[in-house]
This record gives sequence, structure tokens and C-alpha cells, in this order.
Amino acid sequence: MELTSQNPDTAETFADKLLGFTLPGRNARGRAVRLDRVLDEVLSAHDYPAPIAHLLGEALVLGALMGGLLKGEQGQLTMQAQTTSGAVSLLVCDYRAGEMRGYAEFDPDELEGLGANPTLGALFGEGFLAITFETGGGKRYQGIVPLEGDTLAQACESYFMQSEQVPTLIRFASRKGGAGALAGGLLVQHLAEGEEGRERLHVRQDHPDWEHVAALAGTLGHDELLDPRLSMEAIAWRLFHEEEEIRIQPGAELSRGCRCSPAHYDAIIARFPAEERDAMRDDSGRIIVDCAFCSKQFELGI
Repeated sequence: MELTSQNPDTAETFADKLLGFTLPGRNARGRAVRLDRVLDEVLSAHDYPAPIAHLLGEALVLGALMGGLLKGEQGQLTMQAQTTSGAVSLLVCDYRAGEMRGYAEFDPDELEGLGANPTLGALFGEGFLAITFETGGGKRYQGIVPLEGDTLAQACESYFMQSEQVPTLIRFASRKGGAGALAGGLLVQHLAEGEEGRERLHVRQDHPDWEHVAALAGTLGHDELLDPRLSMEAIAWRLFHEEEEIRIQPGAELSRGCRCSPAHYDAIIARFPAEERDAMRDDSGRIIVDCAFCSKQFELGI
């Protein structure tokens, strides 16, 4: 068995940094991540109750895992879950070049009646999940699927299977302790061989290579994902050490990255006609903008 890295001098990956890997012999790729400080910083913007903090933590981990599939520094992933019938009306997070942000809107009274560990269906009712990939070349593509399954991770697995026909397995774990929140996740996918005239592997959920990879990845425990002493490289090694080769690809450093600023909002509001801008002003003639991501207010100079 061989473990190779694009940069052998890179330190091991523990928290707030992505790790990518491929299994060439199985036509599979993976991403692994553990969120620590970044998760605390995003959650600190609002006083979220435990079920919402757990849900947003899962969304951020998934956003990092899926955003890490993008190539280059200009790509962006946006994930949005929405409904009109559940306790959670909106959940959104995005990822761009390692910068992450997210927030959730919910009804506190309705949430209180759902218990300590509500399922995805209980939180959203009948909702949908929209995942948008934007590349640095200006290309944008989006898939929308029903919010099905007990968890957001299961809904994302359905997205990849229905919208991209890519068999995908995702594992997620989180906990809230005295030292703060911690969450981790693993994503593995089976890739098409793609050669002219050959069967495309991604249309075969039962391909023996994928069944083998999924079975191994499925043994990953919550305690391993959340163990701060266990690196992402060590997790990949534990799962796939019997394979001929694991190619390690160190990923982006992660940070909380809200792009709000007075200049940013000035540029947006300036696009509106003068009469519409006047309608936005308060009694003092000011335009005040609230950023839901970071829970800050901005007075615009426009």
C-alpha cells in the first residue's frame, strides 16, 4: 500500500482545513474536514438553540466538503434549504476559496414542540434543497431536490445521485462541549471512467469498486471524526490502508468569511432607482442594512 502526497512537506490536517484524497485503483475520490474555531465563529453570530446549531453545523461541514470539490480559487458553492411549512423556513451556507458563512431562520415556538433531536422532516416539513456550483470561468449550474431523508447529509447524497448521477456517501458527526462546538465530515464519490465507448461507472450504484469503497467508508465512527488527535490523513489511512495507493491532496485553509461591508452594500443599493432608494430610508434619512450572516448593521453612505 502506498500513501502519496502532492506536497510531502505539508503538515498533517487536523481542524479548519480541508483534505482531499483519491483512490486511483477504485476510481473514487474523497474529502474530509473537521470544523472547530470556524464553526464557533459562525454560530456565535446568533443565539441558536441546540437543534438549529446542529443543523447549521451540518450544513457548514457539507458546504466545505462539496465546496472542496471545486477547482481553483474563484469557484463558489451555495447550499440553500427552504420550506413554507416547517419550523425552519430557511437554511443557507456558502463556500468560496476556504471562506465560509451560513445562517438559519426558524420559528422558536414551533421548534420547541419538536423535541431535542428532530429529524430533517420534522424541521422542514416538505421542503427543497438547492445546491449551486459557480466556477471561476463564469459557469453556473444548480440542482434542486426534495428535502428527503433523516439528515441533511442524506439529502445531499440524494442530490448527487439525482442531479449528477454520482454515487456518493457522506458521514457527519458533531458535538457541543465546554470548549465549544466541533463537527466533522467525510465525503466519498465514485467517478466515471469516461473513456469513449466504455460504460460510465457513475450510472452503476452497484459497481463492485463503489460497493467496496462505500462499505469501508461506512465503518467510520463519530468518535473518529471528532477526535482532535486524529488527523484527516490518519482517517483516510484507517479506512483505505488495504488499497494499492491513496493520493493525498491538501486542501484550503478554512475561515469564517462574511463578505459584508458598507462599500459592498453601497454598490448593491446604487443599482436601484433613486425613488426606490428613498423608500428604503428611515425617518432620519438613513439606509440601514442588516447582515443575517454576521448579525451586524451597516449604515450606508449612499
